[in-house]
Order: sequence, then C-alpha cells, then structure tokens
Amino acid sequence: MDIAGLSTALSSISTQSQVGTAVLGKAMDTNRELGERLVQMIDSAAMERSVNPAVGGNFDMRV
Repeated sequence: MDIAGLSTALSSISTQSQVGTAVLGKAMDTNRELGERLVQMIDSAAMERSVNPAVGGNFDMRV
C-alpha cells in the first residue's frame, strides 16, 4: 500500500474542496451584492415614476 501517495491524494482533495468552497462563497457574495444593487435600481426607478409619472409612458415610433 502506498501511504505517501494516498496521503498526497487526500491532501489534494482536501485543498480542492477548500478552494471550491471559497470560490462558491465569493460567488454568493457577488450575487448578493448584485441583487442589492438591482433592488436599489428598481427603487430609484419607482421613485422617478412617483415624481414624474409621465416619463416613459409613451414613445414615438415610425416604421
């Protein structure tokens, strides 16, 4: 039985798991921030509509 090889493989798997977990955590943080910014954008658009309800209600189109 190759104990050194087994130890190296288990260490590599552990490191890969830790890296994967860290990357997933960063992706979740990024998505959370993007979601918060999206909510802010929607809120600001709603504020604009409440102040000036005619904005964006009509548009001119020519074919």
